[in-house]
Amino acid sequence: MSELHLSMDGARALHLAAQGLLQPRRRKAAKADVLDAIRRMEMLQIDTINVVARSPYLVLWSRLGDYRSEWLDELLAEGKLFEYWAHEACFLPIEDYGLYRHRMLDPAAMGWKYSSTWMRERAGEVAALLAHIRSQGPVRSSDFERTDGKSGGWWEWKPEKRSLEVLFTSGALMISRRHNFQRVYDLAERVLPGWSDAQLPTLADVRRSFALRTVKALGLARAAWIPDYHRTRRPHVDPAALAGEGLLLRARVEGWNDPVYIHPDHAALAQQAADGALSPTLTTILSPFDPVVWDRRRALELFGFDYRLECYTPAAKRRYGYFTLPILRRGALVGRIDAKAHRRAGIFEVKAALFEPGLRTSEALVRDVAGALQRCARWHGCTQVVINRAEPDALAARLALALESSPRLGQAA
Repeated sequence: MSELHLSMDGARALHLAAQGLLQPRRRKAAKADVLDAIRRMEMLQIDTINVVARSPYLVLWSRLGDYRSEWLDELLAEGKLFEYWAHEACFLPIEDYGLYRHRMLDPAAMGWKYSSTWMRERAGEVAALLAHIRSQGPVRSSDFERTDGKSGGWWEWKPEKRSLEVLFTSGALMISRRHNFQRVYDLAERVLPGWSDAQLPTLADVRRSFALRTVKALGLARAAWIPDYHRTRRPHVDPAALAGEGLLLRARVEGWNDPVYIHPDHAALAQQAADGALSPTLTTILSPFDPVVWDRRRALELFGFDYRLECYTPAAKRRYGYFTLPILRRGALVGRIDAKAHRRAGIFEVKAALFEPGLRTSEALVRDVAGALQRCARWHGCTQVVINRAEPDALAARLALALESSPRLGQAA
């Protein structure tokens, strides 16, 4: 296969096709599709913020449309998924456990996720906690009362929670299931009884596998994008060397001086992209922790979309809002919404719909975005969408009118 040359639109289309975001699904999602989507992305990042649906459920909805969110919980409880640190904390296909086992065996290299000092100074407490789980069964952090008088913030975990987390990072404990999204911790040998470290791949093979899998998940990748996906440490695998072995294909994207790499499994898809035959038609709402946008630099280079999650930014310094959700429209990231689902009231509140400067806001775009908001609201169990404001200003009324004219969901201003 000769070196392909891709337009920027073709590069975006190839990326979205690999991520399962090129076109709307033609059939209703089934439980197996949840697992397939996670395998396609390599991982599903976990976050607990729930002003709208929690991130992992929203990432799946963006790809699958309406589906039963409990399927994700069931797949974890059934042992088809496990949790560990990948890009960040993620749901991962159970068959990939061996790829992450090296991280468990060297937990001190995991930074804040593990504390050797804690394990040394609290050795007796940690051993007692393990003994309790061994004799009494799985536990949640909430099973233990706080006794130190602290508030329980992110950096003020109670001692048992801290011990559970370091034991999880070291691989002694695994997450057997979740209850109301709370982790349920159990002994690794009970959650995954068939595992033996004799099955452990070499670290060199793991690094190569992560590089190849990243390129496949992204559809195409510049060399600088690859380490962030699985958060791999140096020494990084050189994709040019993998291409030299025939394990990756090289291509060019207009306007970029460096090559991009494509997995051979996507060769036919890449040719379609180069020929202009991949047509993005999906309009949807993305999670801030969607793989398409979690790497800010990649989103800027590929989509021209400067995205920052501002929930950790002081309110007075926020430009867009607390938990803004990118809008994907037919192959472009066209804006973001600051939204909140008021589930009891049945209202999906769009505090702000903020579109990219210079965007041509055609009637087709307004209809597409209104339709995506409508579908997202309905999936949240909300029967009404409220648009508080928009940028440009005139779009608020136009979105309201598009929602009002829909026969499936009402709208209120």
